[in-house]
Amino acid sequence: MPVQAQPRRRFGIRTLLPMVLASVAAIAGASCGQPVDFKRALQITDVSGGWYDFGIVDGKNKLVPSVSFRIQKPADAKISALSLNVHFKRINDPSKPGVEGEEEFDEVFLQNVEFSEGNQTRLLTVRPAAGVTGDAPQTRAEMLQHRLFKDMRARVFAKQSSTTWVDLLTYDLPRTILTK
Repeated sequence: MPVQAQPRRRFGIRTLLPMVLASVAAIAGASCGQPVDFKRALQITDVSGGWYDFGIVDGKNKLVPSVSFRIQKPADAKISALSLNVHFKRINDPSKPGVEGEEEFDEVFLQNVEFSEGNQTRLLTVRPAAGVTGDAPQTRAEMLQHRLFKDMRARVFAKQSSTTWVDLLTYDLPRTILTK
């Protein structure tokens, strides 16, 4: 019995495009996995803060708000690094809850915070460039007790790649002077 040649199949754009798109979708879906719910998965520990003694700037005592913390993740969470945005908010009206009584003071963006100590970050200390100043002979302790002094709140937001920002921590800074 003679062998008959099979007609050659031609793959046109209409045939190839759906196959290529299906392959790309399958590869992308397999590599992404489930997104991590930061609010539930991440835990903030070792939180402390106050007002860092920045020294004398232009002949005036300068204090800057400061917050320190670590972030812990579960061992099975597939998070290698985060971006953090730390907002320092002046508390204008303590009687109003949350953001209603706050005013933006300054913010610090940390682009790549790694979980370098196993399942936690190193101790992070965040201080903005902006601060408050007082003229001599006013001491730093007197600056914190002055009637016009406004308390400060730190809000820490986190995200990974293209996820949305998640509020991880709200911390009211105590009126304490920090030297380290």
